Amino acid sequence: MIKSELVQRIAAQNPHLYQRDVENIVNAILNEITAALARGDRVELRGFGAFSVKERPARTGRNPRTGQHVDVDQKCVPFFKTGKEMRERLNRPEPQA
Repeated sequence: MIKSELVQRIAAQNPHLYQRDVENIVNAILNEITAALARGDRVELRGFGAFSVKERPARTGRNPRTGQHVDVDQKCVPFFKTGKEMRERLNRPEPQA
């Protein structure tokens, strides 16, 4: 699912809201999550999961084409850990037919 499909589904479930308003709400939520991660904060959505930032240290990598050693700088990467409710829902056994 892409963001526009998410907006359409939410707008369909809430006919009293305009689609552009739903799009603004979705964008505001995603922008706030991104801003919090950029500040180094952790974002936890109960039942869904938690977003955090992990630091990867500098290392020496290898160019797979040439085999030459390459220095890779330290970087921060986003990390997502699923919540218990989502994990249970995804791993629920399907009913037998």
